[in-house]
Amino acid sequence: MSLAVLQALDSARTQWYHITAIIIAGMGFFTDAYDLFCISTVSKLLGRLYYYDPSTGTPGKLPVNVNNVVVGVALIGTLTGQLVFGWLGDKLGRKRVYGITLVIMVICAICSGLSFGAGAKSVIGTLCFFRFWLGFGIGGDYPLSATIMSEYANKKTRGAFIAAVFAMQGVGIIFAGLVSMILSKIFLRYCQEVGPFKVDHLLSTQPSADYLWRIVLMLGAFPALLTYYWRMKMPETGRYTAIIEGNAKQAAADMGRVLDIEIQAEQEKLSQFNAANNYPLLSREFFRRHGLNLIGTTSTWFLLDIAFYSQNLTQKDIFPAVGLIKKDVELNALREVFETSRAMFVVALFGTFPGYWFTVYFIEKLGRFIIQLVGFFMMSAFMFIMGLQYQYLKNHGTTFAALYGLTFFFANFGPNSTTFVLPAELFPTRLRSTCHALSAAAGKAGAMVGAFGVQNYTLDGNVNDIKKAMIFLAFTNMLGFFFTFLVSETKGRSLEEISGEDGGGNTRHGCNRPTVTQTTPEEYRN
Repeated sequence: MSLAVLQALDSARTQWYHITAIIIAGMGFFTDAYDLFCISTVSKLLGRLYYYDPSTGTPGKLPVNVNNVVVGVALIGTLTGQLVFGWLGDKLGRKRVYGITLVIMVICAICSGLSFGAGAKSVIGTLCFFRFWLGFGIGGDYPLSATIMSEYANKKTRGAFIAAVFAMQGVGIIFAGLVSMILSKIFLRYCQEVGPFKVDHLLSTQPSADYLWRIVLMLGAFPALLTYYWRMKMPETGRYTAIIEGNAKQAAADMGRVLDIEIQAEQEKLSQFNAANNYPLLSREFFRRHGLNLIGTTSTWFLLDIAFYSQNLTQKDIFPAVGLIKKDVELNALREVFETSRAMFVVALFGTFPGYWFTVYFIEKLGRFIIQLVGFFMMSAFMFIMGLQYQYLKNHGTTFAALYGLTFFFANFGPNSTTFVLPAELFPTRLRSTCHALSAAAGKAGAMVGAFGVQNYTLDGNVNDIKKAMIFLAFTNMLGFFFTFLVSETKGRSLEEISGEDGGGNTRHGCNRPTVTQTTPEEYRN
């Protein structure tokens, strides 16, 4: 049983309406990535500014616990926001709460840069407060953007469209490094602070360096601000209006106007459709139909984000350890920001960024299942090599950077993209946003393991600790490889066919392998 409005969405040709949705949702993810990862470019600067002890004659550092909170508090907010907004997306509507996330992100990005106080504790405390709520807004973007894009797209290009939205995360990561690099260079020239680290140089750069990190954080507000109007102009998805609100006439009118076609309302057929799929999340029927898939999406995202966020958040510590940038005692405060940002920018440009767009191109050709398996396996292999050969690689920075970049490439041409796509496709409309939120929140729990756990092993650049961290991450990726067998392939099928809402069964049959569909001789010839 399928509704006319759903069939129209599944078979609609790609048009400007789809491109607009990708841009609007994608700019949200650009902002999300910039706000989450720009802190890595300036966290060492915060230590120099607020934890400098003149008696030591060495650069100041954030204490381990303070560093972990500064870097990780936004992840806690993100996890919370994912759960709250994911649930609200199913209860109140995707569009209705979509704009709220942007407003929170704009306000808190600006306020993060305005974190003032009488001393280090008050400044850092205020910063952490606003970065928690910044993360809260970012968290809402995950389930809402994925759900909206999946419900707008046709079944032939749905995976590529959702992956394209998520690929804007790569652009945001690039800009986090690029913006910090450009601004630190401008400040360096303005202050004429070039040359080796000296205590008087550090003291003289403090006033200007204090502006630098604030500007970097506040600039994260602008992309979100620019897309707010267009986000509010987007119509509610036809699937939400029809299936959850039960208004087939409004859904047909909204989607017919967008697609420029006439769609039959079918109110009576809609009632039958909803009656067959009216079961809650915490029910035996849900777990019979979708339990293994939910375990698969939550576990793989959790394991992936341990490695992905560990890599991103610890770059600032690993780069000097392997000689890609100079150690802090050889650099003044602004120069350290510049070199750290430049290294992050290069790795993101040549490793992180291409991986996202490889997924966009290949996801409808290879399928989600194969891309995720290969990605996890290759990440595990490269991290295992870096762990075992770290003693050699730390003296060969270029080789290390190449291997490090390849792990980012296969994270993004792999599970970092597919773990975002799959939860938006596998679950029924009434629970799609909530289930995506649960999966994404599991991912952020993994990210917190990286921020509060793995990061501790890299802060001092100790050889043995970094080796242990790399081998541990290789192990978590291999676990992700095996848990991938719990999820189904979704390529080429409608959302209702995947979830079983159309009455054609459930997704359990495909939990251990990609789904194979039968092709008639006539279809083959056509």
